Amino acid sequence: MTFGEKLKTARLALNLSQIELGEKVGISERSIYTYEQAGVRPRQRVLVKLADALKVSVHYLLDEGETDTQKDIDKDYFVTLAKERHGSKGAKEAADVINRASALFAGGDLDEEDKEVFIQSLMEVYLESKAEASEKFSSRRRKSRKA
Repeated sequence: MTFGEKLKTARLALNLSQIELGEKVGISERSIYTYEQAGVRPRQRVLVKLADALKVSVHYLLDEGETDTQKDIDKDYFVTLAKERHGSKGAKEAADVINRASALFAGGDLDEEDKEVFIQSLMEVYLESKAEASEKFSSRRRKSRKA
C-alpha cells in the first residue's frame, strides 16, 4: 500500500472526511486530497500530526510494506514525539527505553499482543514522567524557588 492509500484507509476507518481530518491537523482539505491522490508526502511536523489524528504510527504511514496498523509498535512515532517534546536527548532516551524493554523479551513466552501492551504502557509512562519532570524542574520553577 502506498502512503496515499494508507492515509485514505486510516481516515475512512475513523469515518473522517478530508475536511474533518484537515481541521484536526490544521491543514487544508486540498492538502489531504493531494497526499491521498498524488502520493505527495507532507513535512515531518504534519506527518506526525496526521499519524496522531489517525491513531497510527508514522512508521505505518511511510512503510509501504506494512499493512497492519495493530501489529507494529509505534516506535518511530514515540521517538518523534519524545524529540518534539524533549529534544534530541529525549528522543535518544526514548529509543533506549524501547530497545532495552524489547531485550527483556528475548527467549520469553509472551505473545505479541502482551508485548505490545507492555511497550505501549511503557511509552505512555515515559512521556508522562518526562512531562512531570520538565514541569517540576523547569527553569521558571527554580527561579521562583530562589526568590
